[in-house]
Amino acid sequence: MRVRDLIRGSLMLAAAAAVLVLERRHRARPYVEPQSTHTARNLAVAGIAAVTVQLLEAPVVMPLARAVARRRWGFSHAIGGPSWLRGMVVVLLLDYTLYLWHIVVHRVPWLWRFHLVHHVDLDLDATTGLRFHAGELAASIPWRATQVIVLGVSPTTLTVWQSLTLVSVLFHHSNTRLSDRMERALSWIVTTPRMHAIHHSVNPAQLQSNFSSGLAIWDRLHRTARFDATAGDVAVGVRGFHATPAPSVARS
Repeated sequence: MRVRDLIRGSLMLAAAAAVLVLERRHRARPYVEPQSTHTARNLAVAGIAAVTVQLLEAPVVMPLARAVARRRWGFSHAIGGPSWLRGMVVVLLLDYTLYLWHIVVHRVPWLWRFHLVHHVDLDLDATTGLRFHAGELAASIPWRATQVIVLGVSPTTLTVWQSLTLVSVLFHHSNTRLSDRMERALSWIVTTPRMHAIHHSVNPAQLQSNFSSGLAIWDRLHRTARFDATAGDVAVGVRGFHATPAPSVARS
């Protein structure tokens, strides 16, 4: 393992640990079912998803990024400029096109059937950010490949974006209540737990909002942002899949 991979892995673990600590100390909602049951289920789904990524996505997307860098394909090579600036622009565009993909999986019926697995979780927390149907991840490969080719994504830029996105996903899915002041400040920059809790609401209008995964600006630009509930007030789930016992702090 290369030193930079070891450093990257350590930073990712540290970020995940920080999110879990934050979630435990500032919990927004009581758990509906025993937390151990919820966590085990989500990690099992995440394990299948991880295998899918390694078997289907990684052998396609990373070699494609190497080819793009070698042959200088895509937008980043067309605009020129220093490599660090082109990398920043591409990370922003990757984040924006992920926002668009998120809308697609909500609006296209057969994709929504896969994405539904993510939304039917009744206890939204950091592990929900890993709970994706393997079929959804497989279906996203052509989209990811298109991102790499059109934007001119290098292997380094792809790795940086994937790392930042994972940290953001763990954070905004977390069962965390931030102070009103912190929420207001952060929601101008990144997707917050309050924003994403609203997206996971059983309310259909709230469900079709707050699609951003990294920067929050995409929702504001496209007028898909909603802030009409707090993280603790949202009833999480999907209508028709919401048979819940009474929440209990003691069971968490």
